[in-house]
Amino acid sequence: MLLAELAATSAAVASVSGRLEKISRLSDLLKRLAPDEVPIAIAFLSGTLRQGRIGVGGAAIRAAHDVPPAETASLTIEAVNAVFQDLSTISGEGSARARQDRLRGLFMAATRDEQEFLIKLLFGELRQGALEGVLVEAVARAGNLPAARVRRAAMLAGDLPRVAQAAIADGESGLSAFQVQVLTPVQPMLADSADSVEDAVAALGDAALEYKLDGARIQVHKAGDLVRVYSRGLRDVTAAVPEVVESVAALPAREAILDGEVIVLRPDGTPVPFQDTMRRFGRRLDIEALRAQLPLTPFFFDLLAVDGRDVLDQPQARRFEALQHLVTAPLVIPHAAGVTAATARAFLDSALARGHEGVMAKSRGAPYAAGNRGSSWLKVKAVRTLDLVVLAVEWGSGRRKGWLSNLHLGARDPATGGFVMLGKTFKGMTDALLAWQTRELLAREVGRDDYVVYVRPELVVEIAFNDLQASPHYPGGLALRFARVKRYRTDKTADQADTIETVRAIYRETTGREVEGA
Repeated sequence: MLLAELAATSAAVASVSGRLEKISRLSDLLKRLAPDEVPIAIAFLSGTLRQGRIGVGGAAIRAAHDVPPAETASLTIEAVNAVFQDLSTISGEGSARARQDRLRGLFMAATRDEQEFLIKLLFGELRQGALEGVLVEAVARAGNLPAARVRRAAMLAGDLPRVAQAAIADGESGLSAFQVQVLTPVQPMLADSADSVEDAVAALGDAALEYKLDGARIQVHKAGDLVRVYSRGLRDVTAAVPEVVESVAALPAREAILDGEVIVLRPDGTPVPFQDTMRRFGRRLDIEALRAQLPLTPFFFDLLAVDGRDVLDQPQARRFEALQHLVTAPLVIPHAAGVTAATARAFLDSALARGHEGVMAKSRGAPYAAGNRGSSWLKVKAVRTLDLVVLAVEWGSGRRKGWLSNLHLGARDPATGGFVMLGKTFKGMTDALLAWQTRELLAREVGRDDYVVYVRPELVVEIAFNDLQASPHYPGGLALRFARVKRYRTDKTADQADTIETVRAIYRETTGREVEGA
């Protein structure tokens, strides 16, 4: 199939708002694909590459696409995928230039519409509404299968493109291979959010609470003496976490699949900042030195399978009971069942006092919905806010095309009279807010490039965020984590915004550290 056909479908899906219409357009496309094209097309429509990272940054993409478009469409999606495969394997001296030349050749062969599609794909901005849930239903329609059957196979495989290929080519028999199997990672169940722990308990009814740790999600598989550890993204990270391997190898089960979190704790039991835990997962590691400096502690909160039995469909209460029988108490997440609003608040206060993010509230009767973000798990976090100034804003894409969306945020610096950038966010915006901020920010425009509109630093916006982390990418040495817009503070002027010293004080309070270079 030509890339032009896929790009046209992507644009068409972005232009319609109805879920059923999106599914119809996508399934029609999927039916026209050759079997080997299906996983490529599914990945592209999901806004991802089959190769993952291909070693090409934003500057290289912008430089490479600065070429005239082809007059006629000739690129096939397999040819494009082959280029991405080449890019992912280029290394050594001169590799940066070789990648750019290869990428430039791709853009020269692409029409204008194909160039636009490729740019969004490579920048991770292909938000045309083809989220995985919509694609699952499109695959089911294309393969004449129940959507629930395809969804479960995708959850268990952790790879919708591969499942789609089997479903469309072989139907039900193709999906039969996707079962819970030790050493094959399963997509993790995800949580929605609640405004308060009382709201979460009220929504769930019979609820259990667990500490919410700010660590790294892990899924651990035990098959006899062999232990494998997978990240949230299902990447094998076994070599980086020997402490986890040793803990699980000692468990009495012959086979097991465990869901949990791993974190570095200080001697007093409080957690180190998230980015310090993540140092254990870097590319180049001296494992033993890092283990001595940043010892990991695993905490498990769910059991997916044990000794040949798939327990995904059992209620959370039974899965957790089985987990407690298998795993020794120090490695089980702090937990409370049968909570009331009063005891839930006390449990949250306990988690926060120990330096953790908050709590997870879980329906005790719910199965493990692998790969789903739903209302059976609700996270409650301590949230902070800052009043920051908008310094610039990026044009949106997909449903937000034509609106200014991604805000560049800065804190006031009284010492210089300027502003210190702390990060970006496009989250928390309604359509009405997008329309308003587009109008207001364009009225303050002082310059622009292909993607960014630079504005006079006048608008103050209240930003909710979970915490701060050290960052070499911003001049203040700090970046917001999980930032989202609460509201614009039209009652405030820029000289009333929060200062960079206020931000640094929050960082000192939460981490016990000074900002490097401050």
